[in-house]
Amino acid sequence: MVEEGIKQLVQSLNVFYLLAGAVMVLSMHAGFAFLEAGTVRVKNQVNALVKIIVDVSIATLAYYFIGYPLAHKVSFIQSAQSLTADQGFELVRFFFLLMFAACISAIVSGGVAERMKFRPYVTAGFFLAGVIYPFFEALIWAERWSSQFQGWVEHIFGAPIHDFAGSMVVHGLGGWIALPAMLILGARMGRYVKGRSKPIPISNIPYLALGSWILIIGWFGFNVMSSQSIETISGLVAVNSLLATAGGIIGGLVFGKNDPGFIHNGALAGLVAVCAGSDIVNPIGAFFIGLVAALIFVKAFVWEQEKLKIDDVLGVWPLHGLCGVWGGVAAGIFGQEFLGGLGGVSLASQVFGALLTVVYALLSGFLLYGALDKLMGLRLSEEEEFQGADLSIHHITAYPEDKLKV
Repeated sequence: MVEEGIKQLVQSLNVFYLLAGAVMVLSMHAGFAFLEAGTVRVKNQVNALVKIIVDVSIATLAYYFIGYPLAHKVSFIQSAQSLTADQGFELVRFFFLLMFAACISAIVSGGVAERMKFRPYVTAGFFLAGVIYPFFEALIWAERWSSQFQGWVEHIFGAPIHDFAGSMVVHGLGGWIALPAMLILGARMGRYVKGRSKPIPISNIPYLALGSWILIIGWFGFNVMSSQSIETISGLVAVNSLLATAGGIIGGLVFGKNDPGFIHNGALAGLVAVCAGSDIVNPIGAFFIGLVAALIFVKAFVWEQEKLKIDDVLGVWPLHGLCGVWGGVAAGIFGQEFLGGLGGVSLASQVFGALLTVVYALLSGFLLYGALDKLMGLRLSEEEEFQGADLSIHHITAYPEDKLKV
């Protein structure tokens, strides 16, 4: 009786633990929304907020009916009695992992801001959460193919691909998928004139800062609760996340020369990068992972915008794409025992995982957004873009009573 009661208590705690994690990651989508709303011009703030909340609902349907069954071999088309047989643990696990799936579209949103039509954007979100992300998730994490695939990787490279909380599976994938979308769309009107860069100012630093803070707080659910059970919870993950955040902020401050955008995004760069190895690296290593991630973000953002002339409004390719694959590789470096890590990771397997992420994301992104461009057209008309997505799509401005000129 006592043993059965303890098992029941542990199961109940696991359900609550993962539910708390799911809600924390859900809150991160508010962070995505305000980060974008603060970065875009005033005439596109409503669209930024609407896109992210709609993303969550579209992803919920796509992942519930298609994505989660595809990746985890579990269908929810059954009675409520069956679904609650384990106190609904599988349901809250779906909820938790759904929030990861919904991040892909939220990441893309920041790159394609101010110029993408709403209908193809939402359609893309359905396929991202329902098919593209779950397929990759199934290879690295989930029950569908991961044991076979990771077994093959371990046989070839000495260890499976290690990505504890999604530097590559979530952030790297989202950032690299965004790149084809941005290339197909092209730059915003007025962003580059006669081959010369004309930066468009950020509209609201307090919104940007609020978005960053919400993401930072929610990220501790993203990372720590990735253990998915109280038996495997690790304080190391929490402190590594904190140290990587500090490294990212200090890096953004130093390398970004006091720029508030680089400082607040530096925190996110550090968190993106530490996800993969947060359960195996030493806290000092986590700090350096975050510091290097901030350097990558600052330098790559300038290079992307000024040299490559890619109009990436929130810098999602350097922030999530490049820092995500850096985090995967960094886990293979700082996770080694001789650098104070827990070991059990191979640098070769991490590099392979990073390359796999890039190739899969680019192929998926060009296929998805190329097809949608042919079928629907991705870009707003010049008149709609000049007027702003708020009026063109939602028929209201963020501050209608003020009749602001933008």
